[in-house]
Order: sequence, then C-alpha cells, then structure tokens
Amino acid sequence: MSTTLHLTEQLIAAASVTPRDAGCQALITQRLQAIGFDCVPLQFGDGEQTVSNLWAIRRGQSEAAPVLVFAGHTDVVPTGPLELWHSDPFVPTHRNGQLYGRGAADMKTSLAAMVVAAEEFVAAAPDHAGSIAFLLTSDEEGPAVDGTVRVCQWLQQQGQRLDACIVGEPTSVDQIGDMIKNGRRGSLSGKLRIKGLQGHIAYPHLARNPIHLAAPALAELAAVVWDEGNEYFPPTSWQMSNIHAGTGAGNVIPGELAIDFNFRFSTASTPDGLKTRLQDVLDRHGLTTEIDWTLGGEPFLTPVGPLTDALRNAIAKETGIAPTLSTTGGTSDGRFIAKICAQVVEFGPINASIHQIDEHVRVADIDVLKNIYRQTLENFCAEAPTTS
Repeated sequence: MSTTLHLTEQLIAAASVTPRDAGCQALITQRLQAIGFDCVPLQFGDGEQTVSNLWAIRRGQSEAAPVLVFAGHTDVVPTGPLELWHSDPFVPTHRNGQLYGRGAADMKTSLAAMVVAAEEFVAAAPDHAGSIAFLLTSDEEGPAVDGTVRVCQWLQQQGQRLDACIVGEPTSVDQIGDMIKNGRRGSLSGKLRIKGLQGHIAYPHLARNPIHLAAPALAELAAVVWDEGNEYFPPTSWQMSNIHAGTGAGNVIPGELAIDFNFRFSTASTPDGLKTRLQDVLDRHGLTTEIDWTLGGEPFLTPVGPLTDALRNAIAKETGIAPTLSTTGGTSDGRFIAKICAQVVEFGPINASIHQIDEHVRVADIDVLKNIYRQTLENFCAEAPTTS
C-alpha cells in the first residue's frame, strides 16, 4: 500500500462530521512535526461547537522566497441513511478500483496527498528556499464561522505573509487534472417579506393579496440581466429557492409573502449594487417589503500567474492533460483566504460523488494527486518570485 493511500484510509476512518475533527489534525500534526514544521493548534467556538484548526509552517532558507499554503478541511458532511451505503462510511473499503468512505473525495484524499507531497519534497530538498504551510479546519462543511475565517484573522494579527494557496477541494470532473478552480462566485442571500392585508377570499376588495402584488415584480427580477460576467466568470444569476404564503386555510387571503433568494455573482457586480438594483425593482412596483441580507462570500479571482503556471505544469507532467481554469460551483474557504493571499486556487480529485451515498475516489488517482502537489511545490518554491 502506498504511503498516501494508507494516510487517506486513516483519515477516512475518523468520523469527523462537522464540527468534529476526530483526531485528523493530531495525526497530520505528528507527520508534519517530524519533518520540521512548527504546528499551532487553534480552537474557536464553545462547547460541542468548538472548532479545531491547525496552522503549520516550515520556513525556507530565504525570507524573500514565497510562502505556499496547502489549505483544506478535516470535517465531512453527515453520512445520510447508513442502510443505503454498501459499506460502513467510516470503514475505508475497496471495490472495483475505488476507495469508498465519507470524505474520500471531499477532501481527505487531498489532505493525505498534501502531507505526503510535503514529506517527499522536504526529504529531497531540506534546504528549500520557499516556506510551506498548512491551514486546516473542521468547520468548512458547517457554519464556517470559527474555522478558516478565524485563522486568517489570527494570521493577520501575527503578521504572517501568504503568497499562494492551494485549497484541496475536489475540482476534477472527468479525469484527475482536467480542471482547476482559479476563483469562485460570490453568494448573496436574502429573505424577502412582501406585505399585504389578510382577509376573506370572498371579499378581495377588503384585502391586499401579496402574492398577486408580487407576481409582476418577481417575473421582472427573474428576467433581469444583472451583468454579462467576464472572461473568467459567467453572468450573475438570481434564483428563488423558497416561497411561502397563507395560513393553510383555503378561504383566507394571506397577509404576507415570504421568499428566500440567492445571487451567485461575479466580479462584474458588487453586493451593494445588487441590493440596490433589486430594491429598485420592488419599489417601482409599489411593494411594501422587508429584506434580511446575508453575504455568504465575495467573489475572488486568481489570474494566470506563478501559481497557476506551477500547478498547470505539474498536472501536464504527471497526466499529460492541459487543465481548464474555471470559477464554477459553490463557495469554498478560498473566499476567506483570498482576502489575505494574492493567489488562491483549488485543485483536487474527481468531484462526482461528493456529499453522496457511497462517496469514493479512484485508487489510481491518489498518488497521481500527491505527485502533482509535490511537483507544484518544486515548481513554485524553487523558482517563483514573491508576489506579496
């Protein structure tokens, strides 16, 4: 069994459902300390919601050389109905060339590959110029309030420079290496309440039906072109996810309509601009409204440069594939790291089974991923200039 596969299985065997870490970071700390990393455990939150985080760094021989960070999460989503799994989700199991277990793809294979890549790199180049770091959390799949965002704040307080970061999210689509995420869209959600006047359905002139009042405005919002996107991002989208009105009785006009909606927005728009434009539509239709806004994350983008080049060259050398740069998909912890790090990309295994029953990863891909991470270290830490 390869070293990377063995470590992957050890991590899968830890039932680290958010916000539990279940010993994953302690295992990784032991491995990193053995090769000269300074490891700082950081816990935030209270009681059962306490989040485990880890910052670890092995400083290079040159202060001017770049700091490359491997980032990821040790927590996993719940298993779902156990009876639907073909094997215990926390017992790593091999079938038909696949390794099954919760977190196999998202993202314990990536974590193992990163650790072993660092071990191999340090063994080959103990006097490397650039610094290597790890930023890990057990709060990525949950609220994400006491995890990476808090560690980034702590790093700022410590004056720690970050030049580049690879987040180990599963980004590959059909084969490992075919896609790198070099950015992500922002997420802006709202809870909209449209006020009417409740009344008897037989006397509509004595009531104001918020469903009827809202319909033209909602149709207009669904048709708005918020922006055209740009060379890296698709156009911003607006979608309603939930809509509710009524008392449950068939003869009552409701007094309020409640709608949950979400913007997935590009760097061509801003949160404040989207809020203003949406409110303008509602006001133009004469609606009485209240909105509670939640900014889940702002978009980030890493243009082609030293980090993307180092990773693309490593992928090409290992697989022969020329990866696509993409900003599709949901949010990730990259949105927090990008606030303090100029270059942030995401790269990891095939994502087809993430969060699903029988989550899995191809066994043959595990050491390929490790080799790509190691060669990226070689490409970036040995040659890239500082970008801060």
